[in-house]
Amino acid sequence: MSDAPLDRTRTVSSEEEIRAATVGEPSRPVGGRIVLAEYDPAWPSLFAREAERIRSVLGELVVRLEHTGSTSVPGLAAKPIIDLTLEVPDSSDEPAYVPPMEAAGYLLRIREPDWHEHRLFKGPDTNVNLHVFSAGSPETERMVRFRDWLRANEADRLLYEQTKRELASRDWEFVQNYADAKTGVVDEIMARALR
Repeated sequence: MSDAPLDRTRTVSSEEEIRAATVGEPSRPVGGRIVLAEYDPAWPSLFAREAERIRSVLGELVVRLEHTGSTSVPGLAAKPIIDLTLEVPDSSDEPAYVPPMEAAGYLLRIREPDWHEHRLFKGPDTNVNLHVFSAGSPETERMVRFRDWLRANEADRLLYEQTKRELASRDWEFVQNYADAKTGVVDEIMARALR
């Protein structure tokens, strides 16, 4: 790896792109800094509770369900939002799984048919981002590999946390802009994880 500093940012999503993917009224813009919390040992239990609830709602439609994102990596600071990644047989078949999820209190907030048929729900009583993909999605595998790499590789976990803290200290209009800005370091770490 070169000693030259890497550009760990990329062009952020425009407000129009964010609004186009949003179901219902757009979330209020952050208009400031991102709040990171120190790792909380309760996060895996919150994931387990949500996973049990989702399995009870969807039953056999749950192909795969993983704890992903920074709250799934012990020792890593994170936005205190539990990320879950769910695979269903076909995430574009919303009538198969959206109504029971909504009946259980989950709210469909994001629909991105051009990006792995991704859907995102917010939780009924816990701050969660439930990402939904079709069975066998390469994005699920990428998220799990990234999580597993950070769990096992202290240097990259520290690099990722340092980048997150640096970016969180800046002002952002939308949370998605902060997420987009992490793309460079995520790609750099994933390149090592895939070797």
